[in-house]
Amino acid sequence: MSQLDGKTAVVTGAASGIGKEIAFVLAKAGAAVAIADLNLDGANAVANEIKAGGGKAIGIAMNVTDEDAVNAGIDQVAAEFGSVDILISNAGIQIVNPIENYAYSDWKKMLAIHLDGAFLTTKAALKHMYKDDRGGIVIYMGSAHSHEASPLKSAYVTAKHGLLGLSRTLAKEGAKHNVRSHVICPGFVRTPLVDKQIPEQAKELGITEDEVISKVMLGNTVDGVFTTVEDVAQTVLFLTTFPSAALTGQSFLVSHGWYMQ
Repeated sequence: MSQLDGKTAVVTGAASGIGKEIAFVLAKAGAAVAIADLNLDGANAVANEIKAGGGKAIGIAMNVTDEDAVNAGIDQVAAEFGSVDILISNAGIQIVNPIENYAYSDWKKMLAIHLDGAFLTTKAALKHMYKDDRGGIVIYMGSAHSHEASPLKSAYVTAKHGLLGLSRTLAKEGAKHNVRSHVICPGFVRTPLVDKQIPEQAKELGITEDEVISKVMLGNTVDGVFTTVEDVAQTVLFLTTFPSAALTGQSFLVSHGWYMQ
């Protein structure tokens, strides 16, 4: 049997990037996977690719900041596959600007997607995980910025720090229902989200794009290497298949030494 046979996973922001790789890895391990994303066409494309490889998957349109959409989406997954056992709260964006120029609307948007989205998807999933103490695993996609700060990222750093508090609280509340929680904290992963930051940071910091990569993004790593989507997805697999609550409430740095806890 595969490691996650009989389990159902919901991965938000999974039409591309880190979330997409996580969905593939969980499906390969035997889980039925719901690809939840604003981009329904992209979500369906990922789901179809999984099904073409013999896995079970569906695409779900989900705006993680919309409570009704989140509740409907999670309930749809439970109706399709029987329950929800794993939630990967991965949906996120990035907006960089110094604090004095940071638009309040951008601040609210960042916190809504990263924090409100994590809260709403968690609350919706717990309805199924808590039933009959079935249990489950919730993993939040944090960042090395859950522990460290960088210029231009006030909202992002604040939101990623906040995920630690949510996860730790869930670890304590959920234990009696056999629910565990974790925060995975990657370093810089070369996704379109990071690629977009390179020219933005170069402009704001007055340095070249190569210097953004070599000094800002990789300067503190031990090997000058970007974290990969595979690095993150394999960490998710490890945590979703770990056999006990020994690790619950913890954060896991996956950053090539960019930050060491």
